[in-house]
Amino acid sequence: MASVIARMRSVNISEKKGQRKSPVGERSIEVVENRGLDADAHAGDWHRQVSFLAWESIERARGMGLDVAEGDFAENFTTEGYEVMKLPLGTRLRIGGEVLVEISQIGKVCHTRCAIYHLAGDCIFPREGVFGVVLKGGPVKAGDMVVLEKYGDGTCVYSPPEALAEVEAARVAGTL
Repeated sequence: MASVIARMRSVNISEKKGQRKSPVGERSIEVVENRGLDADAHAGDWHRQVSFLAWESIERARGMGLDVAEGDFAENFTTEGYEVMKLPLGTRLRIGGEVLVEISQIGKVCHTRCAIYHLAGDCIFPREGVFGVVLKGGPVKAGDMVVLEKYGDGTCVYSPPEALAEVEAARVAGTL
């Protein structure tokens, strides 16, 4: 049974990878099926088409003294009301009325310290960021509801096993 779990606090885009994203404000932006936010550098034919970070994660970073806000960790979607990193792979989320995203990866390995790390002093995204593939496109905007359509079973057919193994090895090693 579908239920509202969060609200879209901010939708964010950037022209280049490895940099903070800018909130688009109250305007609607198109999410493209099997691609992501067309205006964003991370869009493409891969398993990390869109990214999520909970506002609650950003608030914890602010509590540690970091001067950060929506988009500063390069997330496309800043959600509020539920920590999306607690959802398993395969979970399907509906955003607004049309967009459907399946969670394909939780966390990521950063091989170099990007501009976000140097500007913010830390990057929580490798530990708490969530990625997804776009199963159905459509418009999204700040204020849209995020609805849990299907709770995942911990697997996602879109996720390359080597990407998941890399993240798990980093968690075990304590480098994530």
